[in-house]
Amino acid sequence: MFLGTYAPKLDDKGRIILPAKFRDELEGGVVLTRGQEHCVYVFSSAEFEELHNKIRQAPVTSKQARDYMRVFLSGADASVPDKQNRVSIPAHLRSYAGLERELVVIGAGSRAEIWDAEAWNTYLAAQEAAFSETDEEVIPGLF
Repeated sequence: MFLGTYAPKLDDKGRIILPAKFRDELEGGVVLTRGQEHCVYVFSSAEFEELHNKIRQAPVTSKQARDYMRVFLSGADASVPDKQNRVSIPAHLRSYAGLERELVVIGAGSRAEIWDAEAWNTYLAAQEAAFSETDEEVIPGLF
């Protein structure tokens, strides 16, 4: 499970060092792809394979499902972290998420997310009021 918030920097070659707490989960391979709210999703290869198997079950006759699959899968890039635990973020994903040097990597349960630091801070500030007002109907059985 991915948890926590980290602040790695993007190097001149478009790479980041994975947070130490995520390395065991990601050492066998990672898949980076477009995330919602203009971040980059980071999945372990195994988690992405499970997710892909679920996505494949969507009916081809559903335009919404086709559209989602196209956007989600066309941006995906698989790689293996190097010996220094770095992964390269492809240029198209850096552009999509507006990633500059200052980043925030968050744990989001089954995945990690890479955000531009300013975009994350703006998002978090906007969501905190809604977070404090979340009730049982949003996530049944949580509280």
